[in-house]
Amino acid sequence: MITPQQVKEYIEAGLACTHLEVEGDGHHFYATIVSAAFEGKRLIDRHRLVKEVIATRLASNEIHALSIVKAATPDEWQKLQG
Repeated sequence: MITPQQVKEYIEAGLACTHLEVEGDGHHFYATIVSAAFEGKRLIDRHRLVKEVIATRLASNEIHALSIVKAATPDEWQKLQG
């Protein structure tokens, strides 16, 4: 069974993140992702970017589902942290 740490590593391998949290039960995972790659992108495009990074693992059902809780730029994340 795949672990949240493995999903985190898969995302980090394809997307430079300044902050990344992944939780899950081996089937469904939840990610909070902060990346400068999101600058100037709409929310839907940020989600697509992440899904593209793990597309083969989603297609093979190695990762059953990934919900993106937050996809923020470093500036947006800093503001959210207060």
